[in-house]
Amino acid sequence: MCLAVPGQILTIQGDDPLFRSGRVSFGGVIKQVNLSCVTEAKPGDYVLVHVGMALSIVDEKEAQEIFGYLREMGDLDELTPPSETPRPADEIR
Repeated sequence: MCLAVPGQILTIQGDDPLFRSGRVSFGGVIKQVNLSCVTEAKPGDYVLVHVGMALSIVDEKEAQEIFGYLREMGDLDELTPPSETPRPADEIR
């Protein structure tokens, strides 16, 4: 199943709308994202990202709601910072 993950734009690089990219925070994990499909996006906006490309702008409430659903489903493993990665019970002792 393919899902888009919400993230908040931190910075934007590039003046040409076709080659715009930005640093996007996904719950603390920051990734470089192509912003060419959301030319009106600005720092602070939330976007839905699939395979490194922002597909649409969403409001903060919707972004948090989607992020919560993905967290419940366990689909955010690749976005969990290494320090927060759950360890097996036998490693915790």
